[in-house]
Amino acid sequence: MASVELTNLRKTFGAFTALERLDLTIDDGEFLVLLGPSGCGKSTTMRLVAGLEEPTSGEILIDGKRVNDTPARDRDLAMVFQNYALYPHMTVGENIGYPLKIAGIPKVERQDRVSAAAHKVEMDHLLSRRPGELSGGQRQRVALARAIVRTPQLFLMDEPLSNLDAKLRTVMRAELKHLQKELGTTTIYVTHDQVEAMTLADRIVILNDANIQQIGTPAEVYARPANTFVAGFIGSPPMNLIEGTVAAGTFTHAGGSFAIPGQPDGAAIIGIRPEDIVLTNGNSDVSGVVYSSELLGDSTLLNIRSGNAMIAVKVGPEDGKEMNSEVSLNFDPGKIHVFDPDTGARQP
Repeated sequence: MASVELTNLRKTFGAFTALERLDLTIDDGEFLVLLGPSGCGKSTTMRLVAGLEEPTSGEILIDGKRVNDTPARDRDLAMVFQNYALYPHMTVGENIGYPLKIAGIPKVERQDRVSAAAHKVEMDHLLSRRPGELSGGQRQRVALARAIVRTPQLFLMDEPLSNLDAKLRTVMRAELKHLQKELGTTTIYVTHDQVEAMTLADRIVILNDANIQQIGTPAEVYARPANTFVAGFIGSPPMNLIEGTVAAGTFTHAGGSFAIPGQPDGAAIIGIRPEDIVLTNGNSDVSGVVYSSELLGDSTLLNIRSGNAMIAVKVGPEDGKEMNSEVSLNFDPGKIHVFDPDTGARQP
């Protein structure tokens, strides 16, 4: 196990900046998720830690040792990729044990370690099969076992579940989190899927445009997003963002108005989660027209057109509404977020 420290880390490709002055400390045994859209810098960060790219500037420390000039093979880490990268002509056991074979581990010890790693991912009964005879989920387990068998000080995982179907991803998320906690190995996990990030991470690092937007636990980034980008990226569906104007402690937009005491006058963006809005028949904060009603099983998602805003509202499964029907909404006053319209930053 090891800690990782990235200081003032920067990576450019010609005129393109892939990563801009990143500072990050990853604790020993932590499961840290790098989250963001394509091109935000998350995979570049992981490749720099792995030694697959050289930083333009900055420092990379693994367990207190500077590794900027250390080859990838000498950094004592294991990677799990999106495409599994298994050898089709080898059996499951041979695939798992290949890193040990390359390292010159004696055959008897190698077999014992392969059996132990395969058992952890429930693949010990399939060691004689070849990858072509396995399902996608089984192949991913083989890839995980191959990483585990080396007992590295650091795991790097690059969207390892993205090739699986939705049901299998849910199962593998639970297995992966349990396995990481059991092993206690420091893990850096890259994904663009915010549900994966929320369910797996001890902490999430949210990146956009080569910069960190926010670092925090899943609960922290969900409850107190640092800016409108995070607010609109975290959550399924994400936070509603409504543009309007504050005057004398009242926020007004085309669909209605409500009190937000203590906020300065001027333009503002209000954020509110879909689950923090209720339908009402009395005095309302906002009114609108139902654009769509989607039954999700345990709830119904209403999309409400209010002025120039589309507001998502989560209600009970029996509370769906007809399209184009008029509705009135109330916001939980304790769950309203205010953002600066120019910078997008969260207001105190």
